[in-house]
Amino acid sequence: MALQETVEQIVSGLGYDTVEIERSAGGLLRITIDLPWNAEQQVQYVQVEDCEKVTRQLQFALEVEGVEYKRLEVSSPGIDRLIRNQAEFDRFEGEIVDLTLKHPFGTGGGELVAANRKKFRGALEKSEDSLGWQISWVDEPKVKPGQKVSKSKAPPPTQVLKFTWDELREVRLAPIVDFKGRKAS
Repeated sequence: MALQETVEQIVSGLGYDTVEIERSAGGLLRITIDLPWNAEQQVQYVQVEDCEKVTRQLQFALEVEGVEYKRLEVSSPGIDRLIRNQAEFDRFEGEIVDLTLKHPFGTGGGELVAANRKKFRGALEKSEDSLGWQISWVDEPKVKPGQKVSKSKAPPPTQVLKFTWDELREVRLAPIVDFKGRKAS
């Protein structure tokens, strides 16, 4: 049995999804797992115990299959996970993402978006025509501590960027961490 088939069979048998299988220099075999997504289900995350359980099972299976590796690493996709397919776009709709285009956007001819810009951070949304995706953001300057902000000042406009699969280099969840605790909903 091929490495990919073996890994996917073991991981799915334990109730997880295989996100990525990667071989690196020095004999490292890296397996990335995630919990299956269900739209009605509350958000769950891969824990250390999950990675440990999968590691133990994979060690036995890979030894039986004769797969050579020096070190096995099983991990979660992380807080800055790559969004790879349509199902993951649906899963992370409404989340803040970092989007990188293959080619620069904008010409600088009076547009709101700077010329030659390829990277954007905004909320992932389905476009109004429901055929594609878009991100929206506000380029608002950060307020410094103690700085007063005029209430009469007009808020900056919300910007929207529609994109197609062909235009994307990569899309990742934005790694936004709040160390001050959870905010009330």
